[in-house]
Amino acid sequence: MTRHRAHIAMIGIPAVSHMLPSLEVVRELVARGHRVTYANDPAVADLIAPTGAELVPCTSVLPVADNDWPEDPIAAMGCFLDDGIQALPQLREAYDRDPADLYLYDIGAYGARVVAESQGRPLMQLSPTFVAWEGYGEEVAANLWKLPGAEEYRRKFTAWLAGNGAATTDMDAFVGRPDDTIATIPRAMQPQADRVDTKTVTFVGPCFDLRADAQGWAGPANAERVLLVSLGSAFTRQPEFYRRCLAAFGDLPGWHVVLQIGRHTDPAELGEIPANVEVHPWVAQRAILDRADAFVTHAGMGGSSEGLLAGVPMIAVPQGVDQFMNADRLVELGVARRIDTADATAEALRTALEELVGDEEVARRSERLRAESLAEGGTKRAADLIEELLPG
Repeated sequence: MTRHRAHIAMIGIPAVSHMLPSLEVVRELVARGHRVTYANDPAVADLIAPTGAELVPCTSVLPVADNDWPEDPIAAMGCFLDDGIQALPQLREAYDRDPADLYLYDIGAYGARVVAESQGRPLMQLSPTFVAWEGYGEEVAANLWKLPGAEEYRRKFTAWLAGNGAATTDMDAFVGRPDDTIATIPRAMQPQADRVDTKTVTFVGPCFDLRADAQGWAGPANAERVLLVSLGSAFTRQPEFYRRCLAAFGDLPGWHVVLQIGRHTDPAELGEIPANVEVHPWVAQRAILDRADAFVTHAGMGGSSEGLLAGVPMIAVPQGVDQFMNADRLVELGVARRIDTADATAEALRTALEELVGDEEVARRSERLRAESLAEGGTKRAADLIEELLPG
């Protein structure tokens, strides 16, 4: 039972992989009677509307539309800082007039923390990926600050904090975890999980919609086995890889294949499509995984989490950022094979599939990890934690 009807603000960035976990949490909070506002770019309004939250338009300058991120790590970090700087006046205009009782925010939405701290309101971070562990700064982050441009980046960030009313003016503390963080991933996917401060971080597991019929994929009734191939939402311009998948899995006896190719690949580039393959720019991934027997994934944290939640073995073909680490983690867990894109020949892909689905130990591990992910509580547990933080 909710304590009272509160105004809860979710402040995010228009990256689909970051939004999907928060959308289900927002939907649950609305269902519990809260008024939820969601500040994000109008380009993603169609994702927010079905949750029942009110869109607070906040334009973004992040290069998510064309996935044109700088290769230099400091420059990529600078994209988030620049976005936070230009978003802050928009957030203040909205929330100085209509303050929230509690602010939720994505790890990349820096302006959210400034607004909450300047108003003295409670805030909670929703992390769609792994969090820093004790010693992370010395073991990982310290290497970033040795790169060209790092010193100027730190100066710019620190000056912005000092001039905008944030209570946390130390940059490292500001970009680190606040006192309350919900990690919407399985604890099994967290590196150095035993070194994470559980006083400030709660792993609730994936917060996707678990209703199998929620997005309406039924599939062919006569399919013996189902394989989903998806490189997520950002790294989808891979026509050669898709052609290899068609060569590997097309006309494979007993298999029905769902191939997601994104909006940047023309199906005509793939050549003849085998009869057992359906090709789409976007698919109902959760619904398909509920029927799937295997999953070829780029090993983004969202896809990895969905795969664990569905209990399916995975072929991990990482494309960028944290996906290489995620792929290795899936292999360590004993539920996946990693094949880098350059090595992803039709023969290698087919062999990996046959080995995975024929391995009883992989099936046992997949089922155990599925049970552990479900036990973490997901969406309802996240909503409970958020309500506990509400004032009064």
